[in-house]
Amino acid sequence: MSAKPARPPLTYAEAGVDIDARKRFIQRIKPLAERTYRPEVLAGVGPFGGMFKLAGYREPVLVSSTDSVGTKVRIAALLGRYDTIGIDLVNQNVNDIITCGAEPLFFLDYIASSTLTADDKAALVEGAASACKDAGCALIGGETADMPDIYAEGDFDIVGFVVGAVERDEIIDGSTIKEGDALIGLPSNGLHTNGYSLVRRALGVGMGGDAGAERAVLEREHEELGHTLGEELLRTHRSYVAEVLKVRSRTKGVSHITGGGLIENIPRMLPDGFGARIDRSAWEVPPIFRLLQREGNLEDAETWRVFNMGIGLVLAVEAPEVDGVLASLGDAILVGEVTKQTTDDARVKIL
Repeated sequence: MSAKPARPPLTYAEAGVDIDARKRFIQRIKPLAERTYRPEVLAGVGPFGGMFKLAGYREPVLVSSTDSVGTKVRIAALLGRYDTIGIDLVNQNVNDIITCGAEPLFFLDYIASSTLTADDKAALVEGAASACKDAGCALIGGETADMPDIYAEGDFDIVGFVVGAVERDEIIDGSTIKEGDALIGLPSNGLHTNGYSLVRRALGVGMGGDAGAERAVLEREHEELGHTLGEELLRTHRSYVAEVLKVRSRTKGVSHITGGGLIENIPRMLPDGFGARIDRSAWEVPPIFRLLQREGNLEDAETWRVFNMGIGLVLAVEAPEVDGVLASLGDAILVGEVTKQTTDDARVKIL
């Protein structure tokens, strides 16, 4: 019987994970993170755990959140453009904790893929670092996981985790909201990061079909948008941190309008027994939502139940505070009011 030929030694790199490349990548992104450091950072990228010294608070309450950008990553992968997704990731998360009045302190990210290049991953981290800098929070760590056989070629996921703090007596929890309080909206920057599973199906892109044909759809100019469809779908999620901190003391409740739109998210800040009346004529719905409705044959009620429809954040304030808050926030819009809810009422009525 002939002997089996000797098998060459197998390496981790041949299995799809290059340790040396990972070390080089960490050294490449470390300066990006260091630009975001606050004085409270004691250890950032490099050690097994980031360290942050909590200082300057009388009675601090920590507020945390974690989220991804969902299937928007399929659009980025299809176009080979990764510079905006890291921004989306940070802003999606910091907006969630600012609803409680919490100042973002530090952020961590997780990137998982099998074939992303070092340049692609660096673009993701650079976007995250830029958004962290704008939000005033430190990017102190994360994980970049190479996962061959788990992610298909070109696929990736990115997840973020943020921790913030607020003085206990400055927490915004919606508990004092009452009938007649005003609802003030801050415009969105388009779709933000929600509803992309419906978006992709409605437009026939990022569905795993012919990549060239799908890319052609994304690269086509749309007169009503003023740019390509791809540019519109990758517009970044707007951050509302600075705006909320500016009017925190005059704000009774904050709702981040994510998946579920105004209908599902406004009730999350309202006490039991209260609803909202929204005047849909108070602002102009951005063209992307009309395009989606037309191209995807979406019913009007479905678009309002899924998308933000042009309003990314809603504040509840006392009626006498309306003029001052509107003046402080520039592009804010009076969009409705808090109502008393009867048992058979929808909690949010779009009129």
